[in-house]
Amino acid sequence: MQDEDKELIQSALAGNQGAYKRLMVRHRPAIFHIIYRIVRGEEVVEDLVQETFMKAFASLATYRSEYKFSTWLYRIAANAAIDFLRKKRLRTLSLDSPPDTGDGATTIDIPDNSHNPEQDIVNREQRLSINEAIDSLPEKYRVVIIYRHQDDKSYEEIAESLSIPIGTVKARIFRARELLKKKLRPL
Repeated sequence: MQDEDKELIQSALAGNQGAYKRLMVRHRPAIFHIIYRIVRGEEVVEDLVQETFMKAFASLATYRSEYKFSTWLYRIAANAAIDFLRKKRLRTLSLDSPPDTGDGATTIDIPDNSHNPEQDIVNREQRLSINEAIDSLPEKYRVVIIYRHQDDKSYEEIAESLSIPIGTVKARIFRARELLKKKLRPL
């Protein structure tokens, strides 16, 4: 798959529009999945998928072939989704001119929501618990969970890496998730 991606990239850079389309069709499901997991709203996901491919194709000449194309593309998708969330959450308020309430100008107290040490501790404990639960899984389940959820590999990439059928990958991931649910339920 990686060699075919390289050939398609070279062809696309040479001006072949069909190569662009084949790259998009090949990687679109994974890009959709990555963005959907971050944004969680299908109406916005489609726009972000398109934006990802537009950014990727606009900077295709900067892609370095010693890295996997899919990894490069996934990073662009994740960044597009994160940028969208940042813009969506951005609340602006002018500090230069306080609001006029009709009775005159008033001052504004602005809460500091930037850092929550308690939440940091909770998040750290959750990550540690999840990592411990993953580490306690039998190796065949641990490997597929790490490939799928930490390395963001597709079922096909996992099957190829481990030289096992896709159905086996799916079954192991399902079983690993069930084991993790049992281990993490008390938490």
